[in-house]
Amino acid sequence: MGVAKLTDQNTVVPAESKYARMERERRYLILDLPEGLTRADPHLQITDNYITGTRLRIRKVRDPRSNKWTVKFTQKFAPNPADLSRTIITNIYLNALEAETLAVFDSANEIRKNRYSFEFDGRRFSVDMFLGDLFGLVLAETSFETDEELDSFAKPGFAVADVTNNELFTGGKLCQLTFPDIREEIIKSTMARSRSAAD
Repeated sequence: MGVAKLTDQNTVVPAESKYARMERERRYLILDLPEGLTRADPHLQITDNYITGTRLRIRKVRDPRSNKWTVKFTQKFAPNPADLSRTIITNIYLNALEAETLAVFDSANEIRKNRYSFEFDGRRFSVDMFLGDLFGLVLAETSFETDEELDSFAKPGFAVADVTNNELFTGGKLCQLTFPDIREEIIKSTMARSRSAAD
């Protein structure tokens, strides 16, 4: 008996999984590292490879201080495409052999960035300074435990714009773009902030 071709019609994806968790995040556009952070401050070096046509990525995280690596095989998606602040994420941590086996995807859509930890008004943010083709882009993210926290959180003073629900600023889109591709959107967001401040 042959193996049937897998399609969206004959493949069952459970609505819930004990291996997945809900991630609640807001993402902000900022113009540079926030005051109090410098490029020399402790950070993690992250390389993401997004596998074309899927919800999958391989993330390699290096700590320059210890030269240790963490490699994760991740599925991440928004159950409601209109709400990118709530995503379902499943991580599998890989050992060296497993990471090497999946290295065939290393040339897939790639993002490189340095991630800094930053505290503002008692809340922890991850600040990503993008490298390579996206050099010039800086985003900040913060996570929430509850929907109430997420929905009531106001944009922090150091941020230019809340881009959480702007698909252009998701990893799956950014890996296909360069900084010139997104410059117009950044300028638009900056101008919107200036108009808001003037009102």
